[in-house]
Amino acid sequence: MNKIISLLGICLFVVKLSAQQSNVPNRDEIMSFLKTKTLVVLEDNPLSEYNLVLKHVMKEEWTMTPFDFIAIKDFDKKRLDPAYSFLILTQVKYDKDKTNTTYNFMSLLMGGSAYSLTSMPDMCSIPMSYYGVGDEVYSYKLGIFLRFMQNHVKMLMGDPGLASENILNHYNKNMKELKGKTLYLVASEMAKDVNTEAKIKKVYPGPFKLVSKDDIQKSIENKEDIVFLHKVGPEKTKQKARVFKILVGASDAQFYYFDYHVINDNDPDGFLSRDFKKLAKKL
Repeated sequence: MNKIISLLGICLFVVKLSAQQSNVPNRDEIMSFLKTKTLVVLEDNPLSEYNLVLKHVMKEEWTMTPFDFIAIKDFDKKRLDPAYSFLILTQVKYDKDKTNTTYNFMSLLMGGSAYSLTSMPDMCSIPMSYYGVGDEVYSYKLGIFLRFMQNHVKMLMGDPGLASENILNHYNKNMKELKGKTLYLVASEMAKDVNTEAKIKKVYPGPFKLVSKDDIQKSIENKEDIVFLHKVGPEKTKQKARVFKILVGASDAQFYYFDYHVINDNDPDGFLSRDFKKLAKKL
């Protein structure tokens, strides 16, 4: 997997899937995070929804380090300074991916002497969207992901060894904690065989509610005790590759489920019945 355009790094979650570990932070790098100033790298378009929302939610949600905003043109120079960490939207490709699909990830990287972006220590990265899909599909969730990133870093500080383990397995252990929690799901993000209440009840015994994206945004803003789906797929574009599926707690910013599948005739762009079945086994 590599990153394209001017960003050639790799991501914490995906690196575990591709067996590349050159950017996994070591203990010293993890523990030095609190000594840095986090520079938020803004997109070139000053009117982008990503920029506008991030400027707002950083002030509300970011508490671990002092922060400031910089233009993407300033990143290459400042990334060599260990006094900085960076929150940046990166473009990601997978090696040997015949679809040549590119994804947007939000990454928290450590500055320093890394010879290339590929080896910059990656504290945490989260898939946001397919490249080319509008940022409105994820921008209203940015606040909760900032909270998750900080919780993730605190967890690594408590146990630095987790950085070199399969972090997906760690978060998927939380599936059993879904018992009694209500899932907020958007019907259009479900596969056709599980896109109604009746269909979902056949495969999932836990509480859930079919809602709008506005409902999810309100639950995030109000920190309600629900769990919502963050799906990264091609939406209405013609791209067909991986679909990332993450269940996130709106109150605790916890990941309760993280998986992906590759789109084919049997597995469309959506949360699948087998995802529900995996959850049901843990309840």
